[in-house]
Amino acid sequence: MKFQKKSIVASLLVSAVLLGLAGCSSSDSASKADNAKQDNVLTVAWPRDVAEMNPHVYNPSQMFAQTMVYEPLVGYGEDGKLVPMLAKSWDVSKDGKTYIFHLRSNAQFSDGSKLDAEVVKRNFDEVLRQTKENGTHSWLTVLTKIKAVDVVDDATVKMTLSEPYYATLQELAVARPVRILGDAGFPSDDDTSKGVKEAVGTGPWVLKEYKADDYATFERNEHYWGIKSDVKEIKVKVIPDAETSAMALEKGDIDLIIGEGAVSTETFKDLQKDDTLETQISEPYATRQLVMNTTRDTLSDVRVREALAMSFDKATMVDSVTAGMEEAADHVLSTNMPYTQDVKAQDVAYDPKKAATLLDEAGWKLNASGTAREKDGKPLEIEMMYVSADTIQKTMAETMQSEWAAIGVKVNLVSEELANQVKRFKGDDFDINLFSNYGTPYDPHTFVNIVASEGFGYHVTMASYDKQQQLNKEIKGVLKSTDEKKRQAMYTDILTQIQQQYSIVPISYINKIAVYQDDVTGLHFAPNRDEHSFTDIKLK
Repeated sequence: MKFQKKSIVASLLVSAVLLGLAGCSSSDSASKADNAKQDNVLTVAWPRDVAEMNPHVYNPSQMFAQTMVYEPLVGYGEDGKLVPMLAKSWDVSKDGKTYIFHLRSNAQFSDGSKLDAEVVKRNFDEVLRQTKENGTHSWLTVLTKIKAVDVVDDATVKMTLSEPYYATLQELAVARPVRILGDAGFPSDDDTSKGVKEAVGTGPWVLKEYKADDYATFERNEHYWGIKSDVKEIKVKVIPDAETSAMALEKGDIDLIIGEGAVSTETFKDLQKDDTLETQISEPYATRQLVMNTTRDTLSDVRVREALAMSFDKATMVDSVTAGMEEAADHVLSTNMPYTQDVKAQDVAYDPKKAATLLDEAGWKLNASGTAREKDGKPLEIEMMYVSADTIQKTMAETMQSEWAAIGVKVNLVSEELANQVKRFKGDDFDINLFSNYGTPYDPHTFVNIVASEGFGYHVTMASYDKQQQLNKEIKGVLKSTDEKKRQAMYTDILTQIQQQYSIVPISYINKIAVYQDDVTGLHFAPNRDEHSFTDIKLK
């Protein structure tokens, strides 16, 4: 499933309105843009402050910025292929418990110091200490399975696991906390949870200047071991409001807007019409999903869940709500992720008549008024939770509420702040949750693991499945598997079973968008959801 670059059509009216609102003359804009190009500086809008440049911490630090400075041993490439980064190669023992990493001889940190096995061990030792003492990083499963990281020689690191875990390499490719900080960045006690002395990494960029809630400037790392960018600097301007970012782009004050939901669908369509701008849409990074709690009486019957899945016009809704920016999904996990290619699509063709029949068969009959369904005197009433700040989720929820009402199902919508939504989801305190999987590079292993594990809301999606225990056993087995062919077959079976229960209904594939000045070339999307590829960009 490929998304092609959009061609741009002129729309002088939109440009004039946006320029007028911004209060800047076109000559001023051109002057600013020309000066930036002469200085070889790419200016990017971002809605939040990049915060602390520490590879071992989380929010509010922004992952894309951390990945500009710090690199992992292993990278996540196209279609989930694992590629060499700081480790030029690796060996895995037959029992899947020992990994030997061979480090690049030409990799240096931004201060000119050399990458070696000791500094790699120093990073892992500190992250493992934080995981053991505070559980800080225990969400990353591999960190709960590493027994030791040892130096074999200057260029070789040995990692020993307590048990085989095939996703080890994939988890080493994530944005944090297993990227490598240089020795000069460590505090005297090595406790990076309190901060780092310097943002010293091996990545293609170095933090040059930072003003909180205003901007961060990254300059090209002249010690970078890989292909150096043609761009000298990247300036990340903090612009919280997406529409303000769009105006700044039209004015020429910024060169690039990139990310998930970086602007509204309407604004994206408007910007496509500006012949001085270019746009791109990425391949899928994750899937929007309806996640159903099958411990609820109303949702415990697979016929009810299937009826809900087929009684809203998914294709029309997705196209309308996202203005064609997202594609309607027919797989719980998009098929550009590892081990997903052989899974058949979930069969949920729009068919409200068949949905009504399934509800009748499940005992949920229309009442005397013909407007609501009941069973044993109890109404078919369901709560659906969505994130209050997500306008796409809100509109989709309202659309489904209306379409489900047409077959006699009452849906009560509840908007939640993201933090509270996640809290309720983890506590199984929901009927239906509008959610998404983690995406690349975390899936499919993270997804199936949380389906089989208590403590996160996905596990209740299989609670009414009569083969749940057998499925959970198969999931545990695939995570420990050492045979690639058997692993592929196991994933096909696992994901097929999950899709057939209709308790996780795919809605659309989440992607990134990019809008940029037409003198920006070479832009492409990184395979890793948490990264942006800036190094290939050139400014005309």
